[in-house]
Amino acid sequence: MANKKLSTVARSFLIIAGLLSVSFGILGVFLPLLPTTPFLLLSAYCFIRSSDRLYAWLLSNKFLGHYIQNYIENRAIEPRVKWFTIALLWGSILTTVITLNFGIWIKVLLVVIAVGVTFHILSMRGKKCRR
Repeated sequence: MANKKLSTVARSFLIIAGLLSVSFGILGVFLPLLPTTPFLLLSAYCFIRSSDRLYAWLLSNKFLGHYIQNYIENRAIEPRVKWFTIALLWGSILTTVITLNFGIWIKVLLVVIAVGVTFHILSMRGKKCRR
C-alpha cells in the first residue's frame, strides 16, 4: 500500500508526522479539547503512504484501531464513547471556567468551543463497532 515512489526524505517525514499524530491522538483520549479521531485518521493517512507495517500496527492496535476502523467503515462513533467524551469535555470546561482566573472573553470562548465540539460529536452517527 505504501507509495514506493516516495523519496526517503518524504517517507521519513510522513512517518514522523504519523507518529506525532498518534501521540496527539493518544493525548486526545485524556484531554477533551484535543480530538482523538482526527489525529488517528491523519496518522492512518501518513502511514498508508509511507509504511505498511505502521499502518497495519495502527489498524490492529488494541486501543486505537477501533477508533479508525469505526470511522472509516461507518463514519460513526460508539454511543458510549460519544457520551463519555461529551461528559469529559463539559466537566473540564466548566472546571476551567469556574476555577481559573481568565478574562470573561476567554471563558466565553471556551464555552463556545465546547458547544461547537458537542454539536459536532452529537452530529456523528452512534454505532457500535467491532473490536
